[in-house]
Formats: sequence, structure tokens, C-alpha cells
Amino acid sequence: MTKFDWTEGALAEGLRLYDAGEFFTAHEAWESVWLKLPEPEKTFLQGLIQVTAAFHHLQCENRLGTTLLLQAALGRLDRYPELFGGISVALLRSDIRERLQMLQAGEPACQLVSPRIRPG
Repeated sequence: MTKFDWTEGALAEGLRLYDAGEFFTAHEAWESVWLKLPEPEKTFLQGLIQVTAAFHHLQCENRLGTTLLLQAALGRLDRYPELFGGISVALLRSDIRERLQMLQAGEPACQLVSPRIRPG
């Protein structure tokens, strides 16, 4: 199994950018790592990238794109245990489900905080 290092390199940079709300750039940083990964790590990181891309779409006021990407990410992340790749997957999945409910309820985009991608 590949070890994810969230303290340096492209993964750490992507996480910093994600937390700063720079979703497109975070997506680019993680994609450079994703291209080289084996399974099951590849699908896991793809789920994180989809969350990042979803919130980029939200910044562009594309609610449908946000919803579809969050649903796709959840479908990928549901396969993983509560902690995988050094990330709290349980927390992330819970946040994604909550954001999907908020989108379906018509909450203003400005009230949706990006799901927590937290090393655990």
C-alpha cells in the first residue's frame, strides 16, 4: 500500500490550497500525484479530487455540477474504511452528505463550507 504524506510535497500543497479555498489549484496539485498511484489509493485520491472540483464548481455558481461531483465522490469514498490514506474518511463522508442535503434544500452557496479533508 502506498503511504500518503500530507506534510510535504504535492499532497501537502494541495491540502493547503484546499483549506485556503483555492480549489482549482488544489485539484491540479493532487492530480499530479493521482496519475502515478496504484489502486486502491488511486480511486481514493480521485474521490478527494472530486470534492475539490465540486467546490470549484460551487464558486462558479454551478450547483448541479457541485451536486453531481459530490455524489460521485461519495460513491468512491463509501468503499473505504473510516480512516484511509491518513485521512478521516468518516468525517469527510459525513460532511459530503450534509452538503448534499444543503444543496437539495436550496441553501445559498455562500453558506456551504467545503467538507473537511483532515489527516487523522
